[in-house]
Amino acid sequence: MWAVFLVLFLPLFALPLLVVLGASFATHWSGVLPSGFTTAHYQAATRGEALRALTTSLVTAVTASLLALTAGTWAALAAAALRKRHRKVMDALFVLPVAVPSVVVGLAILVAFSQPPFLLNGTRWIVITAHAVLVTAFAHQSVSAALARLDPAYEQAAASLGASPAHVLWRVKLPLLLPSLTAAAGLCFALSMGELSATMMLYPPDWTPLPVLVHAATDRGALFTGSAVAVVLMAATLLVLLAVSRVRTRASYR
Repeated sequence: MWAVFLVLFLPLFALPLLVVLGASFATHWSGVLPSGFTTAHYQAATRGEALRALTTSLVTAVTASLLALTAGTWAALAAAALRKRHRKVMDALFVLPVAVPSVVVGLAILVAFSQPPFLLNGTRWIVITAHAVLVTAFAHQSVSAALARLDPAYEQAAASLGASPAHVLWRVKLPLLLPSLTAAAGLCFALSMGELSATMMLYPPDWTPLPVLVHAATDRGALFTGSAVAVVLMAATLLVLLAVSRVRTRASYR
């Protein structure tokens, strides 16, 4: 079993990431693998435009994740009270943005928000809106799955003791859903940090996320600098996901 795992994992997942990591420290790439060693690429990847782009990505991902988590959780809670047929319709509506190419979602948002009264084109909010639309489906599906596994006895016991529906929601249901909520938040954050297709259509010059900078660097031939920026992007994403996993672990023990 471990041999099969290593055979599949190393060439498909680990090796490409290791090559990017190696390229970020390389000075030449004349053979199969990069060669030489330097840390100069990280100077460009951690200051100036790259640092602003990292901040932009973090703000965009956090804001979009919070919006997606709020909308997805609200919709999942509302759908739980619907009939099965209506619930399937709502599920299909939320899955639709990820069932089509993200560039189509970007075009739809560009057309929808380029005219009053919702004129977002040219602002950071059109990028944040696109990211929220693209990741809300994952928040909705995660919370919906958790609600389906939730034991109704807790809610019934609280209601039998006189708790109002709002009190049951805030003090019973949401705390029980906290592990799933944090997992959904982490997934939404990671997906937003790496989103490129829709972002390329929408981002204004003063709101450039880091994946756009990676694409621009590699497109103009700065492969090693682009690799360093990509490593910074991966490291920032992993650090946030580790923090979220600690919150999720603590929530699971509650």
